[in-house]
Amino acid sequence: MAKTNARANKKQFTFLLVAIVVVGAAALGWVATRPKGGGEAIDPNMKPGTAKGFLMGSPDAPVKIVEFADFECPACGQFATLTEPDVRERLIKTGQVSIQFYVFPLPMHQNTWPASNAAYCAAEQGKFWEMHDRLFYTQDLWNTQATTSPDKKMKGYAKDIGLDEDKFGDCFDSKKSYPDIKASGIEAEARGVNETPTFIIGGKKYPGMIGYDQFKKLVDDELAKLPKADSGKQAK
Repeated sequence: MAKTNARANKKQFTFLLVAIVVVGAAALGWVATRPKGGGEAIDPNMKPGTAKGFLMGSPDAPVKIVEFADFECPACGQFATLTEPDVRERLIKTGQVSIQFYVFPLPMHQNTWPASNAAYCAAEQGKFWEMHDRLFYTQDLWNTQATTSPDKKMKGYAKDIGLDEDKFGDCFDSKKSYPDIKASGIEAEARGVNETPTFIIGGKKYPGMIGYDQFKKLVDDELAKLPKADSGKQAK
């Protein structure tokens, strides 16, 4: 009798274990496509479009930097508001550097897809960087903790930066940029990026927030590798 009970208990345990694995796998699949904050679920079967980088600076700049960032990422916001103003003024405007910006929406962020969508729709009217700045400088007003309905915020920002509101609204509501946003994330993963922000400078990845002094040193190191005729103006 004891042996029979033991076998029955073992079968019951095995059944429960299998059930837990199946449920767990289903839960993981749901988590992979839905932000932890309960935001918009993204169709995992959506076909990717084209990964688009948004350029700041001269395409002929001697040092070309690629940035992968998430609009809801706090460290990305710190870079955009604390370091990037100096980078623009002292490195980009002087022709030494260009930055190619790719969105990399992370699954733990609730409103990152709508924010990326707003930036793409602003780009259609030639104002990607204006929306980029507005999103990062007001990050605490629309992020996960602030709101679960970011659409009104995004449309308000479109008005603030002088976009055609009807065109922006049509673009934003259609979500036609979502396949390209997905493709941008795939591009990040293909390059081995798993953290935001991540900067690719001289073929090397530098993850995390970078202060201006460190950023300038990395640029200077790349300029030093170039022939003097190609290095452009030296950083001041």
